[in-house]
Amino acid sequence: MFIIRIFFPIFLASLASSSSDTLKQGDELNFSSSTFLVSAQKVFTLGFFIPPEGSSDDSFLGIWYSGNPNHPVWVANRDKPIANNSGVLTIDSTGTFVIRHNGGVLMELYHGPNSTNSTIATLLDTGNLVVTEEVNNNNGSNKRVWESFDYPTDTLLPGMKLGVNHRTGLNWSLTAWFSQGIPSPGAFTMDWDPNTRQLIVRRRGLIYWTSGALLGDKDFEFIKTDGNSNFNYNFSYVTTKDEEYFTYSSLVNDQKVASGRGWLLNYLGNVYDGGDRDKYVIAQVDQCYGFSSDGGGCQVWEKPKCRTRYQRFENRSGGFNDVDRPQPARSDYSKSLGLSDCRAMCWNNCNCTGFKGDYAPGCLFWTSKKEFQQDNTGATVPFFVLMSEQPPPESPRKKWIWILIVVAVAFVVVVFSLLCFLRTRRNIRLRGEDDLNELVAPIRYVDTNHEVENDENKVNNLQVFNFEDIVAATNSFSSENKLGEGGFGPVYKGKLIDGCEIAVKQLSRRSGQGVVEFKNEIMLIARLQHVNLVRLLGCCLKGNEKMLIYEYMLNKSLDFFLFDPIQKEQLTWEKRFNIIQGIAQGLLYLHKYSRLKIIHRDMKVSNILLDENMNPKISDFGMARIFKQNVLEANTERVVGTYGYMAPEYAMEGIFSVKTDVYSFGVLMLEIVSGQKNNSFHHLSGPLNLVGYVWELWNKNAALEIMDPILRDSCVSQQLMRCIHLSLLCVEDRAVDRPTMSDVISMLNNGNIVLPLPKKPAFVSRSDVVEEDLQQRKSEKYSINGVSFTAMDGR
Repeated sequence: MFIIRIFFPIFLASLASSSSDTLKQGDELNFSSSTFLVSAQKVFTLGFFIPPEGSSDDSFLGIWYSGNPNHPVWVANRDKPIANNSGVLTIDSTGTFVIRHNGGVLMELYHGPNSTNSTIATLLDTGNLVVTEEVNNNNGSNKRVWESFDYPTDTLLPGMKLGVNHRTGLNWSLTAWFSQGIPSPGAFTMDWDPNTRQLIVRRRGLIYWTSGALLGDKDFEFIKTDGNSNFNYNFSYVTTKDEEYFTYSSLVNDQKVASGRGWLLNYLGNVYDGGDRDKYVIAQVDQCYGFSSDGGGCQVWEKPKCRTRYQRFENRSGGFNDVDRPQPARSDYSKSLGLSDCRAMCWNNCNCTGFKGDYAPGCLFWTSKKEFQQDNTGATVPFFVLMSEQPPPESPRKKWIWILIVVAVAFVVVVFSLLCFLRTRRNIRLRGEDDLNELVAPIRYVDTNHEVENDENKVNNLQVFNFEDIVAATNSFSSENKLGEGGFGPVYKGKLIDGCEIAVKQLSRRSGQGVVEFKNEIMLIARLQHVNLVRLLGCCLKGNEKMLIYEYMLNKSLDFFLFDPIQKEQLTWEKRFNIIQGIAQGLLYLHKYSRLKIIHRDMKVSNILLDENMNPKISDFGMARIFKQNVLEANTERVVGTYGYMAPEYAMEGIFSVKTDVYSFGVLMLEIVSGQKNNSFHHLSGPLNLVGYVWELWNKNAALEIMDPILRDSCVSQQLMRCIHLSLLCVEDRAVDRPTMSDVISMLNNGNIVLPLPKKPAFVSRSDVVEEDLQQRKSEKYSINGVSFTAMDGR
């Protein structure tokens, strides 16, 4: 393998002159073959490669500049490495573009039409690998059905897009490699924000750097290309109903060329001009420490108070002394820690003075208080050491100017605060009595279709909290107390004077939830008593401020655990099955055993809270509707909730019933079993959502493949399979075919009940979605990434 690493790039270059740019049905490419794809002008090459600086002999399929495969511009199977050099790229008889290994399917790049039409793959001189199908028409043209440009990895070539396709759901963004020699997705991403017209680099979701606004078609605020490289760039951005994206072309002597060197987002977060990274650095992200946007695009974020803007990590040879030894990172995190993670952990630990980021893989940390001793001989292995610079001296005159400014500002703030306090006190005295009378008065539920008898409308045991007490309990609604935020507004943790911990749901003025929905939620939750429903302690209303006070849930919401790769390890199968049963019991109570029949209408993972024992509690009743016991269904023009969890009859026609909640429960149960989001499927040719994916596996007798891999050691396979089967019954297209929650609980708890075979669910493929009908609904708003959209009406 050592010989292959050294001579494989030379071998590829020598063969380029005799290779084709097209792969036809029946053709194959493999690691040891002398055939691979080379673009027409021999600019790019497609084939299998082993990363030269990697720690294993696994191979990958990639596209690189011909003769230089050291760092490909695109990798197909970056999170699915191929062992034993067994990878084969082919187009089979059905027209499917697939990577195989050891005789099996590693991944499908494009699923063929299974027809007699010819399917071919061509590598273009732009670096784009395109798949086309023969079209039966008179001009003999082919239809492009797949292209690698739609699935960027860590390099943005000229002509590629960063942004979102609202029609197909594709999200074009770059994701860096895990390390210099490991292509799997790393910590940094780069995407395009169409609202601010700027490029954004994030590390695990936190914004580290932005390009600043696009200035014309040549420069960004923090990217100046003229004079910095042999290449200049022509930038452009596109905003249409279907697409919002950024792209660029390369210019040589002000002339557009077919291909350029490309922009590389490396594992440290830096963005380089891929052709000559030492000559042109587009973004030096590894120099961002969260203090200021100092003209280079670095952003501000929360930092430890022990760090200053004059501290930096530098790669040095030497040591602190012969006694101190580095402390390894926690072993349960070591497999997922990259170099930037080690730096962030050391930076946030005030005792940390140095780190090394290639510890098997993971981190080593130094906590010595001794002075670092530089070794100029090069005999010691370098590591990153926290170095401090002396701040520049401040002139006495400038110092006095700042003192005067601070005193003046403080005086103005004190006077203004005093005036505001006196005015607020006066307003409280004038309207405080009216606010309290409105809250404690009997609340009548407002509904366009149904009304509830008057003796059912009293809010029992509802405590009215003083606004000042809530402010004190939440530390003035500080960011440290913030638990999360939804469409309704933020939620804060609080602690009352008597030590009781609470959760304060502060309704945002922009949420759309008015007095009707606010009173609706108060009336509903205050009168509902069940172990699987969140308990409302009271409310607070002051002027335009509307707040609900709940019992505090120690473990936040279910999505905090379920979709986090580390936290989900706490959700064993026993706990997940207990959560499924608890949610089912809560819904059964709402539908059948409470004094009112209640349809929740917004069942989703984020609305399931977990107490200290991981018991589930259904929350957020702002969208709920009350039925009389003899009413089966209702119709509304105000469709509210979250698409993906909505039953088809509700999303399309506004008809809702208890079977609407049953559909949402089925989707929720599939997410709990799989650990995947329902709306996380964005491939152009694949299933529309998780429901569609499970339905495909069910028809292949492979439904257990949806199981979250973390459950492999803890699950009861028969029990898990029964949950999948039951989920498919809950998401059937016709409401009448779905079971009731009573039936669901019986089938969950009694393994002897024979389950009927499920029918095809709704919305399993993209052709099933009636886009025109959805677009007519004025209440719909698409999210920026095009993945999901939520009807904001009534919230």
